[in-house]
Amino acid sequence: MMEGPAGLQELDPETPRLRRPLVLVGLMGAGKTSVGKRLAALLGVGFVDSDVEIERAAGMTIPEIFAKLGEPAFRDGERRVIARLLTERPGVLATGGGAFGDARTRAAVAERGTSVWLRADLDLLWDRVRDKPGRPLLQAADPKAVLADLLTRRYPVYGLADVTVDSRRGATHEWMARDILRAVRERDAARPGHAPTFEERGA
Repeated sequence: MMEGPAGLQELDPETPRLRRPLVLVGLMGAGKTSVGKRLAALLGVGFVDSDVEIERAAGMTIPEIFAKLGEPAFRDGERRVIARLLTERPGVLATGGGAFGDARTRAAVAERGTSVWLRADLDLLWDRVRDKPGRPLLQAADPKAVLADLLTRRYPVYGLADVTVDSRRGATHEWMARDILRAVRERDAARPGHAPTFEERGA
């Protein structure tokens, strides 16, 4: 369920209206949730984190789902939850790190939304996740090596996203959100005849 608009300021008159969900993909630590909330605020739309919705639907935390049901069951629930969220009012959707690896999820996102990969290097990701609990895939003797392996395996798939925006050290959430907005607008302009992500105000 999309949260209400998270706007902290009046919309810029030149901010476009969102016509298709913006779906953020990338590894843990890329900034999907924090940047996604800021992006939703700029656009005056709702924000939802698919992991939160999965926990709500299952009545368990994600670590509990992994421990009790296993990763395949989690991925199945994740796919169904994201498919449902894509049918709701257009907003900003932050997905879990493995979600875009599911071919059916990628197809649903391509049909109904616009995917944005927040790309970050290994050291930046590690600095952001190393001291945070609740990451089942990092419960290992060498969690940084696990993260590096995930990066190697998942980055080619993330590269299939419609838009790629680099998450850089020191970049503010505001800067990242506006960079996403600019990149998606440029993609729309370069693809006349395709379903646009935005409707420009006053158009």
